[in-house]
Amino acid sequence: MNVGIFFGGQSREREISFAGGRTVYDNLNKELFTPVPIFVDSLGNFILLDWQYLYKGTVRDFYPGARFQTSRKHFFQIYAESIAQNPEQIEESIAAIGKRISPSEFSSLMDFAFLTLHGPFGEDGNIQGILEWYSVPYSGAGILPSSIGIDKEIQKQVLATAGFETPDFVHINRKNWVKDPSPIVAQIESKFEYPVVVKAPHQGSSIGVTIAKDHEELSSGINKSFFREVIIGSAWRAKSDAEKRAFLVSFTDIREGLGFPVLLDGEQIHHPEDLWEHLDSSNAESWSLESTNGESAILVESFIKGKEFSCIVIEDENGQPLALPPTEIRKSSQLFDYRSKYLPGISRKVTPIDLPIVDINRIRKSAEKLYTALHSQVYARLDGFFTEDGSIFLNDPNTTSGMLPSSFFFHQAAEIGLNPSQFLTYIISKSIEARIQSGKQLFQLNALKESLTKSIKNAQASQSDKIKVAVIMGGFSSERHISVESGRNIYEKLSSSPKYQAIPVFLTGDESEHLLYRLPINVMLKDNADDIKEKVFHPDQAVHPVISEVRQSAEAIIKNFVIGETSILEKWDYDQLAKAVDFAFIALHGRPGEDGAVQAHLEARGIPYNGSGVESSQISINKFDTNKILRENGILVADHMLVQEEDFVADPKAIIQEVMERFHFPIIAKPVDDGCSSAVKKIKTQEELEAFAKMMFRESEEFPKDPMVTLKLKANEEFPRKSYFLVETLISADSADQFMEITGGMLTSFDENGTLQYLVFEPSEALASGEVLSLEEKFLAGEGQNITPARFGDSQKEYERISSSVKQTLETTARLIGVVGYCRIDAFVRVFKDRVETVVIEINSLPGMTPATAIFHQAALSNMRPYDFIDRIISFGFAKKSAQL
Repeated sequence: MNVGIFFGGQSREREISFAGGRTVYDNLNKELFTPVPIFVDSLGNFILLDWQYLYKGTVRDFYPGARFQTSRKHFFQIYAESIAQNPEQIEESIAAIGKRISPSEFSSLMDFAFLTLHGPFGEDGNIQGILEWYSVPYSGAGILPSSIGIDKEIQKQVLATAGFETPDFVHINRKNWVKDPSPIVAQIESKFEYPVVVKAPHQGSSIGVTIAKDHEELSSGINKSFFREVIIGSAWRAKSDAEKRAFLVSFTDIREGLGFPVLLDGEQIHHPEDLWEHLDSSNAESWSLESTNGESAILVESFIKGKEFSCIVIEDENGQPLALPPTEIRKSSQLFDYRSKYLPGISRKVTPIDLPIVDINRIRKSAEKLYTALHSQVYARLDGFFTEDGSIFLNDPNTTSGMLPSSFFFHQAAEIGLNPSQFLTYIISKSIEARIQSGKQLFQLNALKESLTKSIKNAQASQSDKIKVAVIMGGFSSERHISVESGRNIYEKLSSSPKYQAIPVFLTGDESEHLLYRLPINVMLKDNADDIKEKVFHPDQAVHPVISEVRQSAEAIIKNFVIGETSILEKWDYDQLAKAVDFAFIALHGRPGEDGAVQAHLEARGIPYNGSGVESSQISINKFDTNKILRENGILVADHMLVQEEDFVADPKAIIQEVMERFHFPIIAKPVDDGCSSAVKKIKTQEELEAFAKMMFRESEEFPKDPMVTLKLKANEEFPRKSYFLVETLISADSADQFMEITGGMLTSFDENGTLQYLVFEPSEALASGEVLSLEEKFLAGEGQNITPARFGDSQKEYERISSSVKQTLETTARLIGVVGYCRIDAFVRVFKDRVETVVIEINSLPGMTPATAIFHQAALSNMRPYDFIDRIISFGFAKKSAQL
């Protein structure tokens, strides 16, 4: 069955929609479905997307075209709205990434449409109506529930009519607010006590939402929900160019800023560069800006204090609503905002919500009742609060749930034993049934349903022939959370393939003892490594009664849609691992994994694995030893020095003086044996260097544990205490014509003569928002700016000159260290008229494999989908094992 996946769209949630579309594309069972990516741009154009662009980090990384992103002075990543007044540029951008299609072509391209669009034009019935007009069945709710679900004010009316409790609220008209805000603020303050919640009624993902605690926050929150902003002239003129650019980067980000086009005192401005020029050329005391796509009215409602939860409701095999175990949301801040929803580790999900069984089931029954009242179909996500007095407030029904790997959609389905691939299959099957109920295209839809049912049964019967791959994730380094993200991504790619059966295995413990656990799907999809560790160390004496009840109600779903064996939580050792699997895919980062420790255990038991061997892993994990080897062989690296704890403790002043004599501030300080930017700091002063050393050597006798330091570390990825760290020169342009940070991936294979060959990908240019590239910017969708390929030169000839030199250095580096299988090397590049200098920073022998990481962008340029790339990594692992024998 050809499944068209619609993603992107015109709303402010287009980045989450884009990432969700990629998740669906990757997780659709390839034995059953052929995914067809349909990118909807922000102007409403439908584009049959070349699959390579699915693996970009953000929409702006590939659309509009690269030359329109880089053609202005300060280089802003823009959306298509910024060039919408130039139709030829839009057409050029479309042609560069795929083919424009019209709705009349949908039925020739797809048998079914899977919708991951959010917000206006995606969840409001618009796209559903287009698909119905052209006789294409689609996922989720139909036109009526979609049009209800998009409007928070109509939702409140439905809730009240159906007998649900709702918080008090007032409706604020935009024209009245702009005309005179004072009486509106007075009305709100007379009706409510602070805090109050201000909401934009047609936005999702908490966009345009503020919890206002006082008069000032109320006014700014209302402006935020109306997508209005005032810039003070003196404040703008006081900013440096770097500060102005940072402000406009944030302004362009439609998740938090107004975006473009924007109205400035009535004049429409399309591009951040034009806004910058306008503000610089004006002497006005202030400027009033507002989005052209704002809200005409907003809501202010009373704040509900209680446990916040989210509940997915699906239809069971008999068409009745079935609420899955509701999830409690434990936030690091009061507002469950965009970042809290989509970045792992910022908030926690507890399933089921921590309440008595009777109250959990009250929430479930309320959710099922609201699902029916909204005339929902197939599934919905219902959010709400449970207050101290036992009241249940439901709000914000979503007819299209977020579909990132860690979303509630997959998280709660895992509690009944369905992995993402299986749950998507179920959603497609139930959606076809929902379209059958409409009475349209009955013959075609019934035939489609019968064909899918037959294909599922055939797939269930073919599982024994698959290669069993243990995907080992977690670990005990500061990179354990990214490792879990990588491992889940590998698991999902393999579990949706016709070739492999993926088995998730969690590794924890310490360097003296590795503890292995085979994970059931619901534990694998917990928020982060520490949540998984808590589950495996403290398994419940019995499955929670609510989860047991839901599983019993879902028995028919599980029987009909689970493909492959279901897994239970089991403690394993390496010997048990060897008996259970054919291959081990190490998705660990830092120690253990990249240090050769896991590889040694696998080799001792004859288990083939991915990546480099023990010896090269032991070298590449140590930045000091790696740099020494590279420098001795003519590869440029930063000048560096080890700072040992015993030396620093004995005479800190002498060590700091030695550093100051050898290096000039600013310098870089970082751990020797951690990767992924963990604890990498730009040090500008003697005091900062001393503080960094004490942070590294904390909990020693001389530097006891400081609670404030520990708290700061937890806020920015806690890492183990170290007995030494590395100080390096800050690599700079040094009068080069062009200077940039790059990351380059590669893949190895054996030719017909058994000779090792390296395929070095086109490197990506990495843009940091801060002083160093962060974990989020490296690995999480929508957080970083990775330009692939890097912007080497201004002509194809110049690009090839620079690229070939950089790739040659990267390959030489990999060969010197003995890295095989695959790797990622980070470096800085200086381009001069007569030469290219590539300064190597770090080698990652097991690079991050999260959905948005740059190595997948690079593999795509070599015509490898992520699954193809992973398949080749595994194939090389088998070949390497055979060669060793």
